[in-house]
Amino acid sequence: MGYVLNEIQSNIHNEEPLIGSPDWGESKNWFYKDLRVHFRVTGEESHPPIVLIHGFGASSDHWRNNAKIFASEGFRVYGIDLIGFGRSAQNIQGKIKYLDNHIWANQLASFLDEVVKVKREEKVILIGNSLGALTAITTLLQRPELIKTIIAAPLPEPIVFYPILISYPNWLKKAKSFLIKLFFNLFPIQPLVSLISRTKLITFALQSAYFRSILNDKCLKRIVSVPARRPNASKALRSMCIGMSNRQNPEKGPSIIEKIQNLPNRPPILLIWGKQDKLIPIFLAKKLIKLHPWLKLTVIDDAGHCLHDELPNLFNQIVLKWLKNLKTSK
Repeated sequence: MGYVLNEIQSNIHNEEPLIGSPDWGESKNWFYKDLRVHFRVTGEESHPPIVLIHGFGASSDHWRNNAKIFASEGFRVYGIDLIGFGRSAQNIQGKIKYLDNHIWANQLASFLDEVVKVKREEKVILIGNSLGALTAITTLLQRPELIKTIIAAPLPEPIVFYPILISYPNWLKKAKSFLIKLFFNLFPIQPLVSLISRTKLITFALQSAYFRSILNDKCLKRIVSVPARRPNASKALRSMCIGMSNRQNPEKGPSIIEKIQNLPNRPPILLIWGKQDKLIPIFLAKKLIKLHPWLKLTVIDDAGHCLHDELPNLFNQIVLKWLKNLKTSK
């Protein structure tokens, strides 16, 4: 089956302003490895479950313009704060060594088991933005029996070239790991996080993820800056930098996609990409689906990296149409 590439032209001026409240649904806490995990939930308990997974620096609040719409269309909607982000635990010392997509996938899988309580007859729908999408596909590799479909908007670590398989000696791997730890332990992360989260630099940093101007979006700035001002935010970021940098190739996105390709009863995956994404340019998405034609890709014009928040009406329509088609194709 060939890949599907839909390019959707959007009139950005017709899109409603970003007015969604970050305080959507009911705010709750759950514990994973004795670490507090914050999540939100809305919609009828008996309805099919959707779990929303945020990207880097964000939280469940970032789904302010999506969650209520999905709930109104007949879904039970959860939004989880990954460990280190939002209102979830940031001081992980003694509980988890370093943060990476496999740790977050373990967290998400436990969340599906213990909170969402996914049933075989009603699998879960995962919708992730960037880092959240990477967490979703990593979870799929671990627990494919739980997942009905994944919507990755977009997917980080896309394939640029076929991976070159080189076996490095153990001493070189250990040396690399040591240098990465040394660098991030010496790097002044705390003052940098404080500077960005407390000054106008936050606007500059966020603008790189959006096509439209976010200059006057005070709500968005609070969503990102408030968790970054918590006492252990820099510790969590350092743990993530070391964890993500020290992963081996089999633990990264391209290898995970390769393994998912061979899963029996592989669930369908939809990629949604902003045509003006500055962080992961669209040519990488097209390269990815040429290498993996079983993936489906929809491209939205006038949208950046956080397209679910930038053009929520269009994003929600695409998601709901995808889910409707899945239901009717059974």
